[in-house]
Amino acid sequence: MHIDTVILRHLEMELKSPFTTSFGTMKTRPVLLVEAIDENGERGWGEGVAFSAPWYTEETLETTWHMLEYFLIPLLFQAPVHHPDELRARFSMIRRNYMAKAALEGAVWDLFAKRRGMPLSAALGGEKQEVEVGISIGIQKITNLLKRMEQALAEGYQRVKIKIKPGWDVDVVRVVRRHFPDVPLMVDANSAYSLHDIDRLQALDDYELLMIEQPLAVDDIVDHAKLQAKLNTPICLDESICSYEDAKRAIELQSCRIINIKIGRVGGLTEAKRIHDLCQQHHIPVWCGGMLEGGVGRAHSIALATLSHFSLPSDTAASANYWNRDFIDPEVTVHHGRIFVSKQPGIGYEVNMKEVERRVVRSKVYNRVKG
Repeated sequence: MHIDTVILRHLEMELKSPFTTSFGTMKTRPVLLVEAIDENGERGWGEGVAFSAPWYTEETLETTWHMLEYFLIPLLFQAPVHHPDELRARFSMIRRNYMAKAALEGAVWDLFAKRRGMPLSAALGGEKQEVEVGISIGIQKITNLLKRMEQALAEGYQRVKIKIKPGWDVDVVRVVRRHFPDVPLMVDANSAYSLHDIDRLQALDDYELLMIEQPLAVDDIVDHAKLQAKLNTPICLDESICSYEDAKRAIELQSCRIINIKIGRVGGLTEAKRIHDLCQQHHIPVWCGGMLEGGVGRAHSIALATLSHFSLPSDTAASANYWNRDFIDPEVTVHHGRIFVSKQPGIGYEVNMKEVERRVVRSKVYNRVKG
C-alpha cells in the first residue's frame, strides 16, 4: 500500500483529576494524533504518547513532531508498505526517538488491518477476546488514595498500582495493606531510588507485592540485577526496556523477573511483539503498561495485550477514569475488570472528529509527492 497523506494533530486533553508521580503533577495531557491515508482514501490512526516535558524519556511532543515531519514521514513516503513490520528496518537509520516511530507505525498498523478487514488484535496474532486490566493511581493524600482504591475495586479492576517515592513508600503501603490485605498490589517508583535505599526497598518485601516497578535509574540494568538478588519481591523493568536488545540483556543479567511493555517506549507494535516473544521463550511474565493515553493509544494497547503471553493485568483503565470525554466512539469501558476486544476492523473504535477538533491546538498535512 502507498501512504499518500499523513496528518499530525496536537491535542490538549484535560485530566479529570491531577495525576502525581515522583516526577511531578499533571493536570493536562498533550496528545499527538497521527492520521495516515492510503491511495484508496482508507484511514489509519496512531497516537504519540510523549509528554510536554522530557521527564519520562528524552522525547517530548515537540521533538516527536519534529522527527515525524523532517525524517519519519519522508521515509514512509519513499516506498510502498507491504507489511508494517517493514518500518522497523526503514526507520532504523534514525536513532532512538521511539515514541515518534511508534506513533507513525501505529497508524500504518491500523490501516493495514482495516485493508484486510480484520481487527488489529488479529493482525498482531492476538488470541484473547477479552483483556484483564488494572488501574494506576497517582500520589495523593492517603485518605483519597484509599477511597480511590475502594472505588476501583468496586468497579472490578483486577489489580491496583500505586506510585511511590522516597518518603512516600513503606508507611503508605503499610496503611494500604491494613485496609486491603488481599488486593493484588504493586508499586511504581519511576526511578526515584538508588542502591543507597536498599533497606527501604527490602522493607517492602513484608507486604506481598506483585512487583516493584522501575525502582532505579531509567538507563540501568546492572544495579537492578544487584537489587533483585537482595529482594524477594519481583522487580519489573519499565523505562530501562526500550528495545528487544535491552530486554535480552535484562533477562541475561537477571535484572528483573517481570517486564512492562509499552508500545511508545519501545518504538512500536512490531518491537513490542518481539519483546513479548522473547519473554515468552524465557518464561518472563509481561504486561502492557499505560501512558495516560487518549482513545487511539488505548485501543492499540488493548490490541497488543491480546497476545498470549500477557499474563498480568494491563494498565488500560476505562476512558472515563481519565477524561470527561474521550475522542473515540465508543469510549473504552471496563466490565468486571475486563475489556472486551472489538471485532471491528483496525483498532475497533471510530475517531470522533468533533471531539478532536474541540481539542486541537495545531495540525499540519503532509502529502506524498507522486511521480
